[in-house]
Amino acid sequence: MPADPSGLNRRALLAAPLGLAACERFASVPTSAGPLAPPLKSLAPFPIGATGMTGQLDDPVWVAAMRRHVSQITPEWELKPERILQSGFAYDFSASDRMVDWGHDQGLRVFGHCLVWYSQGLDVFTDALPTARFAAEFDRYVSTVAGRYRGRMVGWDVVNEAVAEDGDGLRDCVYARKLGAEAYIVRAFQQARAADPDAVLFLNDYNLENNPRKGATFLRLAERLLKLGAPIGGIGTQSHLDIEIPAGQIRGFFRDAAALGLPIHVSELDFPMQRDGGRMPDLRSPAEKRAQQVARVGELAEAFMALPARQRFAFTTWGLRDTDSWLVREEGKNRPDESALLLDARGRPNPAYQAVADAFGR
Repeated sequence: MPADPSGLNRRALLAAPLGLAACERFASVPTSAGPLAPPLKSLAPFPIGATGMTGQLDDPVWVAAMRRHVSQITPEWELKPERILQSGFAYDFSASDRMVDWGHDQGLRVFGHCLVWYSQGLDVFTDALPTARFAAEFDRYVSTVAGRYRGRMVGWDVVNEAVAEDGDGLRDCVYARKLGAEAYIVRAFQQARAADPDAVLFLNDYNLENNPRKGATFLRLAERLLKLGAPIGGIGTQSHLDIEIPAGQIRGFFRDAAALGLPIHVSELDFPMQRDGGRMPDLRSPAEKRAQQVARVGELAEAFMALPARQRFAFTTWGLRDTDSWLVREEGKNRPDESALLLDARGRPNPAYQAVADAFGR
């Protein structure tokens, strides 16, 4: 089953030039050709998560890897509006039910992604829909989906990617136009809180470490929403890392984010070696790319570990092994040679694995 091609293809990781810093602590970890990696969930005193889809549930190798490594699962596609919301405001929970049931059968925490996303639900949530009907269906969708899994989800990404691409204010989307740029977000959080009162409710976005301007806008938005009465319980940083950003930039974002006092979820971590299009030719060697990966992932893990324990909600990778990544799929980035996760195709540790292990072991 495809992993949200319409949404994931929109993610462009902002790049900034970086000279290779050979002296960085994590820059010399070798590639492993040895045995399976020790369980990721054994590395830290907080949940380690990964995504999964229904098409993987019948793969015994994937199932064994998930059982070995993670304590939390995020359904990658099955809980998104694109999958659940049908024409005429009908709902289809067949795939999401299967994922949530499977996660609980495995003894995993299940995390819900996501209730409202600017890029989805647009076949039915249109500008032409009368505002009163729009608002009623909006409320019904959030409350119905969150309420269906009441008490079974550890948390929800309630609103996903509300900040503009360049960090200059909020996105212009149909939800903002019909209900108000901040009002639709507050409304979604209030509906989710009423429907699933024990779940931790998250505001989630991407490029927060990659683009300091966007990170600052996101944090200011969270502060404003709290003052407006939105029951935000945590903030999610997707952490689709641009491995060429300057050293220290990730630490800076986490330091600022921690000041809100909310739990923080590293919610969609990956760290592609290949650049997106539209940039200068990539003349980096494979060794340089690996060194950049290891340095940035090590910095992220250290920044997360430096948070107070109560603010370390979970550390989730978007896919478990390289071959599970949306980046390698035809409907994703179609990069079959990409290596952007902690484990290789055989479940052995990629170089960044040791950087995470070292950071979490401090």
